[in-house]
Amino acid sequence: MPVDLSPIGAGLAIGLAGLGAGLGIGFGVRAAMEALGRNPEAENAIRTTMIIGLGLAEAIGIYGFLIGLFLALGLGG
Repeated sequence: MPVDLSPIGAGLAIGLAGLGAGLGIGFGVRAAMEALGRNPEAENAIRTTMIIGLGLAEAIGIYGFLIGLFLALGLGG
């Protein structure tokens, strides 16, 4: 009798994607704050780059969430 492991895969996908996105956002903000402390004149360039990087990190978390939903709903194939 085959065992359905898609709920475990869904949980892992959501959990690991959230963990990765959270770590990426945390490290990105920390690096931006350190850079601002060293060079406050570059605030606009640092902020712009930080926002783009944080958006990309958050997108990876959203992709993991969607994969987890697809697996939980049985749409994974």
